[in-house]
Amino acid sequence: MSEPISALNGTVYNQGIAEIVALDPVGMISIRGDLTAGYLKKPLKKITKVDMPDMRSINLTLGKGIAWMSPDELLLICPYTDVASNLETLHKAIGSNHALAVNVSDARAVFRLSGKHIREVLAKLAPVDTSPDAFAPGTIRRTRLAQVPAAFWMVDDQTAELVCFRSVAQYVFDLLKTAAQPGSEVNYHRRQEV
Repeated sequence: MSEPISALNGTVYNQGIAEIVALDPVGMISIRGDLTAGYLKKPLKKITKVDMPDMRSINLTLGKGIAWMSPDELLLICPYTDVASNLETLHKAIGSNHALAVNVSDARAVFRLSGKHIREVLAKLAPVDTSPDAFAPGTIRRTRLAQVPAAFWMVDDQTAELVCFRSVAQYVFDLLKTAAQPGSEVNYHRRQEV
């Protein structure tokens, strides 16, 4: 059996104003349905040990969590090796109810951005207010990154994670590298904090 690898095999860029790392495969299950239904809430809590997220929020701890993606969609994040058992748990709980849970792990690429300028890197590429007041740790935005769809969230004040389609991973990595070039600091958010 072959080992799964990330879309860019762990590529790292660390010569600019932020470090960008292509992460190893992350388990992701897309869930569509009535997000208030007990047959979804109960197994998700059991799997992740976190509460359902509010709108535009992500609840993530120890590599497991739930991200709000739209009024009828969540993204369950878990270790890659746990996807099959988590899907089984979800499918049993959903039963004949109108809902969907599907493994999207291999169709996605995940990047970690770190450093004090990550808000600027993201703001250069996405139409999102990345100021600390509007985009705090625990919030997620599903948007566009230049020409492609992406979602990203703040892990802490100097770390963000970003997910995109695997097919555009190289494009997204190149965008992030360009936005993080040495000397490209804008310092907009740092002026606001003073």
